[in-house]
Amino acid sequence: MSKTLIRPATIADAETILSLVQALAIYEKEPLSSVKATAEDFRRDGFGNEKRFEALIAELDGAPVGFALYFHNYSTWEGRAGLFVEDLFVLETARGHGLGRQLITALAAIADARGCKRLDLNVLDWNPTREFYHRLGINHKTEWLPYRMTQPELAQLGEQADPAWFPRRP
Repeated sequence: MSKTLIRPATIADAETILSLVQALAIYEKEPLSSVKATAEDFRRDGFGNEKRFEALIAELDGAPVGFALYFHNYSTWEGRAGLFVEDLFVLETARGHGLGRQLITALAAIADARGCKRLDLNVLDWNPTREFYHRLGINHKTEWLPYRMTQPELAQLGEQADPAWFPRRP
């Protein structure tokens, strides 16, 4: 019988996280070049002075085969933090061992222990894991549409901010 483990990521997992993000890009039918992040980015932003995310690592028989990367968001209506799951992924070769369920239940336990009122995530419309999430009681919110702004439009719009109260990036 295979041994599974879910554990918090450490700084030593930065390369592993990058490798799993690259595998996720392939799964999502994106070119590897779409992954701009580096292991150093993960070290800085997940384990440095100003943490921007946390992560869990899923292991099968001692080998890392999946991860969940998450951070806090905030609900103005609830007046409480929530947990946003940026990515949850298990390598295809490791699926069927319950690791996806173990990752999401660990995230739910973390959110509950921290007093979070919500757990949010996005799923591609073609992804068969949508049924998995539905079975767990994670519902698709049809009334909310995702919007996103990226560079260079982000910088162009930011240039319009009043410099008297918002300093420009060097």
